[in-house]
Amino acid sequence: MSKPAIDPVIHPLARLKICAALYHGGAVEKQSSRFEMRFSTLKDKVNLSDSALSKQLPTLEEHGYVTRFREYGSSRAKDTVWVTLTATGAQAFERHTAALREIAGG
Repeated sequence: MSKPAIDPVIHPLARLKICAALYHGGAVEKQSSRFEMRFSTLKDKVNLSDSALSKQLPTLEEHGYVTRFREYGSSRAKDTVWVTLTATGAQAFERHTAALREIAGG
């Protein structure tokens, strides 16, 4: 089995915090179900502005680590954006954190 490696997509602190918040918040795609986290909740958990969070999500999406969808309200201000860590993203996060633990000595 190969040693876990740092994932350059997840490694920037903002993206690591996003993946960690989704993973530990249970917003992870499972085999038989899917759980999401509201964009606003995620923003609060990772302490990022709307624009900073919005700038990080496309990179995670491009690599298949997260998905998001918009639930339309009666106006754009009432729309809800939901974010999910994909199964691929969860596996990448687990490998990345294992690599960090190995570097830290345990």
